[in-house]
Amino acid sequence: MSSEQMRKLDGLVGTWQLTGGAKGTVRFEWMEGGFFLLQHVDLVHDGRQVKGMEVIGHERPFGAEPSEEIKSRFYDSTGNTLDYVYEVHDDGSLTIWGGEKGSPAYCRSTVSEDGNTITSSWVWPGGGYDTIGTRTVG
Repeated sequence: MSSEQMRKLDGLVGTWQLTGGAKGTVRFEWMEGGFFLLQHVDLVHDGRQVKGMEVIGHERPFGAEPSEEIKSRFYDSTGNTLDYVYEVHDDGSLTIWGGEKGSPAYCRSTVSEDGNTITSSWVWPGGGYDTIGTRTVG
């Protein structure tokens, strides 16, 4: 089964309606086995349609120990791939770093007490946006 850090992402599982700087739907589900979390994205950001899938988990080359960091790769319908590092904080908040931990491109997210609202701020040099996700299906 997944690590303690990965299990902290269990609150993301479900379907979310996004409003704000990005509008649309994201859905999180565990891949069979529980080692990887999958995110399915269908949204509009900056006037562009973005459809894609992200695989989130510890890197684990065959036969080796899993990486300490939670890493991900996002694949979109236009052929782009983006890499991220997920940092789960003790207070339940989440930082998603673009590329590597400490990057100037990141997203900070907090989840409401009832677990049904996620408030996120995406930041990168020269830009960024805020978005709110409301759980529609748990």
